[in-house]
Amino acid sequence: MDILLPFEVAFVQRALVAGVLVSLVCALVGTWVVLRGMAFLGDAMSHGMLPGVALASLLGGSPLVGAALSAGVMALGVNALGRTRRISRDTAIGLLFVGMLSTGVIIVSHSRSFAVDLTGFLFGDVLAVRDGDLVGLAVALAVAALVSALGYRAFLALTFDPRKAHTLGLRPRLAEGLLLGLVTLAIVASFHVVGTLLVFGLLIAPPAAAALWARRVPAIMTGAAALGITANVVGLLVSWHFGTAAGATIVAAAVLLFVLSALAARLVRRAPRAEPTPNDHHERTEYQP
Repeated sequence: MDILLPFEVAFVQRALVAGVLVSLVCALVGTWVVLRGMAFLGDAMSHGMLPGVALASLLGGSPLVGAALSAGVMALGVNALGRTRRISRDTAIGLLFVGMLSTGVIIVSHSRSFAVDLTGFLFGDVLAVRDGDLVGLAVALAVAALVSALGYRAFLALTFDPRKAHTLGLRPRLAEGLLLGLVTLAIVASFHVVGTLLVFGLLIAPPAAAALWARRVPAIMTGAAALGITANVVGLLVSWHFGTAAGATIVAAAVLLFVLSALAARLVRRAPRAEPTPNDHHERTEYQP
């Protein structure tokens, strides 16, 4: 079929594989981000890497290393300020976000290619993915899957009942640090391929859409992966046939899927039921393991 013609091209195939890998990583990590209400943190982390990326580019170093160092500073700062009782966590994240982003813009402004560098940072170039990038994403996916599996009980308890996590000896502070590390891994491993906008979009939109329908965390992760992959396929096809920016189109597709999912969920809730059930009087809204 002519509509699927783009996937016969090698660089589009690599872009699709990269999108699938990013979607799987973001499904694992983004589910916890959405359930814990860490969307602002994810946004701050993704844009807080700009100083490291900009400095690495100006010095001729690896943008990936610069991003990792900058994200590490951001994560340590959030963790340190988050323990200060007089400053709320959101305030700490906001201050670090603005500080890191402004520092990055100042550094990048010294480069003649300011606009190009900033555009590449935000949107990436998914159509320019190389085989080495795919290997890096595959490694990141393996690490994210391993950490998610080993820390599942601790993450679950931390998300829904931190006090119970402490009582059960699940070390909530360690779990919080590992979860922050997972967010950092997802963003750093993916941004140089698809840009921070696409990473953040796939980190939030698919899990949020899946959470409208699923109660169990593994089901949300599975649904988020399916929606993320769908957004990549649709985005690449639309980008090819209509000449739009690939990364931005994929993000738009992911957000559109969330909107459609939210509308469908609202219609289902409003639909009349044939027979009332005991659960209708106290519908459960909590998520389950």
